[in-house]
Amino acid sequence: MKRFIGFVKKEFYHIFRDKRSLFILFGMPIAQILLFGFAITNEINNVDIAILDQSNDIETQKIIYKIKASPYFNVENQIEKESDIESEFKKGKIKAVLIFEPNFSKNLETKKVAVVQAITDATEPNVANTIANYTSAIIQNYQSQKKQSNSNSVKVEVQSRMFYNPELKSVFNFVPGVMTVILMLVSAMMTSISITREKELGTMEILLVSPLKPFQVIIGKVFPYIFLSIINAIVILTLGYFVFKMPINGSIFLLAFESILFIISALSLGILISTVSNSQQTAMMLSLMGLMLPVIILSGFIFPINSMPLPMQVISNIIPAKWFIIIVKAIMLKGVGIQYIWKETLILIGMTVFFITLSIKKYKIRLE
Repeated sequence: MKRFIGFVKKEFYHIFRDKRSLFILFGMPIAQILLFGFAITNEINNVDIAILDQSNDIETQKIIYKIKASPYFNVENQIEKESDIESEFKKGKIKAVLIFEPNFSKNLETKKVAVVQAITDATEPNVANTIANYTSAIIQNYQSQKKQSNSNSVKVEVQSRMFYNPELKSVFNFVPGVMTVILMLVSAMMTSISITREKELGTMEILLVSPLKPFQVIIGKVFPYIFLSIINAIVILTLGYFVFKMPINGSIFLLAFESILFIISALSLGILISTVSNSQQTAMMLSLMGLMLPVIILSGFIFPINSMPLPMQVISNIIPAKWFIIIVKAIMLKGVGIQYIWKETLILIGMTVFFITLSIKKYKIRLE
């Protein structure tokens, strides 16, 4: 154990002597969070929504039919009561709920005004804002058709509410995304480079013939990056909370557990890359092309997954970052517990076990 601790200390000294690596490790999270303050507007397609029809008359059915016919929305289910709305949002399946007030048709005939309320999940503010705008456009189209067929002037008001992010701050979407990218960068890329550096210098064989066991060498190599990744996660969350006022409504212990789980998952990916790489340049290219771009494009960080082509949606399911972003948003913004994110957690655990098992198998073959 003394030899192992000494080896870990040596790795820390090696990292802290490399000023450029330290700049990447600790400067990039701060720079990215401060720079990702710009809103990115994207079109949406096939967004899952739910409907609470408290009137259930012919006019509400006409509007619901128009919504179902729209390429922008998929009516996932019908909600029976208002108390079920928040639980549906916490499941993470739907992005909006449309509520038709009681006596909708009667209010159109007597008061000439009826109300449709659109409640959106604003953990993704640009998507929430777009959903509200699209909903208003569909209602206005119905209203114009109603005027053409009826000389009496009627008006349908759309009242929008934004859950979890009422001010539509785009940083509420970027902080979880940047946190995911940075953890992947530190855990996977830097780890794969660290091990391939030993291969390039020819010192890996020296480590393997030392009194340390092979698995101790590997753990000692990657342990500092677990520690540094945890520090980065704390820095990102601290900046998000104090600078951008991003709430942490859920359990901080659950968030810490999920973050460490994702770090280990990314770490196992880095080890896996190192087994097939003979040089730092190869490891860097594999990390950038095989991990970084999918994390940014296919994780839901910037582009809504539901709006992607079906093959891309299927591919996104094998990206660990997708599930981690869902988990972080659910904990920080929705304040949910494990009962609402157990599926995503199990998927992340399964991926982690798979990558670790494959990495150990690969290393056994290499070390024999």
